[in-house]
Amino acid sequence: MTKERLITGKTKLLGVIGHPVEHSRSPVMHNAAIAHLGLDYVYLPFPIAPENLEIAIAGFAAIGVVGFNVTIPHKQAIIPILSEITPLAQAIGAVNTVSRQNNKWVGTNTDIEGFIAPLQTTYKQDWSQKVAVILGNGGAARAVVAGCHQLGFAKIYVLGRNVEKLQAFCDSWSNSPIEENLQVGTWDELAKLIPQADLLVNTTPIGMYPKVDESPLSPDEIKNLPPGAIAYDLIYIPKPTQFLEQAEKQGAIAIDGLEMLVQQGVAALKIWLQQETIPVEVMRQALLNHLGLGK
Repeated sequence: MTKERLITGKTKLLGVIGHPVEHSRSPVMHNAAIAHLGLDYVYLPFPIAPENLEIAIAGFAAIGVVGFNVTIPHKQAIIPILSEITPLAQAIGAVNTVSRQNNKWVGTNTDIEGFIAPLQTTYKQDWSQKVAVILGNGGAARAVVAGCHQLGFAKIYVLGRNVEKLQAFCDSWSNSPIEENLQVGTWDELAKLIPQADLLVNTTPIGMYPKVDESPLSPDEIKNLPPGAIAYDLIYIPKPTQFLEQAEKQGAIAIDGLEMLVQQGVAALKIWLQQETIPVEVMRQALLNHLGLGK
């Protein structure tokens, strides 16, 4: 039987802010890691409405919060409130992890690290001659673009449905080294690009629970995905999504969003706890058990 953890006045606070935030899976994996390490911390979900963001962050400073994750809709809105932003978070234009350093709030983005982790380890290869095709051009796509650039992809294509938003997405990378390899296009270019894709990433919410029968691509569109290509869906419920199921039928390698969630969490804990040894497997297993997918 595990010893019950006592929350006291000395317990250090971590958490996640969002609106809504009650669906966040982060507390499950972070508290599992903290308990495993035997540390006196607790990780809590904090629902914060957009109009209360600034006052809430001031309150966090007042009560000595060590750090927190940031989810929708605060990832961009929080930037002007923080004292410092890492160049990485600046390039993406979004913050997902904040830590208290020298009485200042410092924002960074661990989504890139989360996204590229499986591509740097399990599926490691030379990406310098490879093509990435990214579906969607929202906030998540920004981290994926930066991650693909970091991995050294020769070409990065971003496809969206709204021409104006695509143009704004493209313009936002001007004056950045990412601009050279990046091209944007509408969904009409799918047929041309899918046969060239070495990595195909879904950053859209299409196919997420409860709409589990949907996929961003039709079976006909995904038929031209080369065997051995990697299909990567940032969604992790259901497991697998229609998109990944279709891709696997074509002989593609499937990666879902669960690993990205775990790895961005690992990167955040390293910052907050100032230690390199984080129990990744404990976090992964806690999430799988929580989602009813435990081994």
